[in-house]
Amino acid sequence: MSGYSSPVPATRRANRGPGAAADNRRALLAAAREVFANGGIHAPLSAIAKKAGVGQGSLYRHFPDRVSLAVAVFEENVAAFEALVADRESTLDDLIALITAKTAESVAFVEIVTSTDEDPRLVAIAERVQATLAEALRRARRAGTVPRAVRSDDVMLAVSMVATLMAKTPADRRRKRADRAWLLLRRALFDR
Repeated sequence: MSGYSSPVPATRRANRGPGAAADNRRALLAAAREVFANGGIHAPLSAIAKKAGVGQGSLYRHFPDRVSLAVAVFEENVAAFEALVADRESTLDDLIALITAKTAESVAFVEIVTSTDEDPRLVAIAERVQATLAEALRRARRAGTVPRAVRSDDVMLAVSMVATLMAKTPADRRRKRADRAWLLLRRALFDR
């Protein structure tokens, strides 16, 4: 058997087994963030696995379904909102600017925040976003920068309106359109 050669090409990556799990998870999250940003929440999971350089089996070992992947991807966004509002110097405008930036970055995040899906994981994300808005709004009322009549549901509706607009706007024009929409909505909500 001295003439035997391995059928495995020399350029193939070695299977690192369980040791690759953390790297695979990070690669899947990065790929999902990018694919979801342009393709929305219903982008093919196979495209995410391919972009991450892993098989679909690896994707499903880490994220058993689309929602678990989406929630993991956008947990970072929600945590950023919560951290901003935890800073007592932040304003409602700061939070709206950050939410606008995140919705301009990703169609999928728009879809999650405005979802009517009753999946408890999506509901929890939406509730956390609404809680950050409610706290920022309470502070704005106390500071006298927002009329008392404005409710957090009003601001959440405005966020949903801008988010829906973002989902229908090409990525390169989202930020400009979002800024214009907020200019109009601020007048309607806050200039009373």
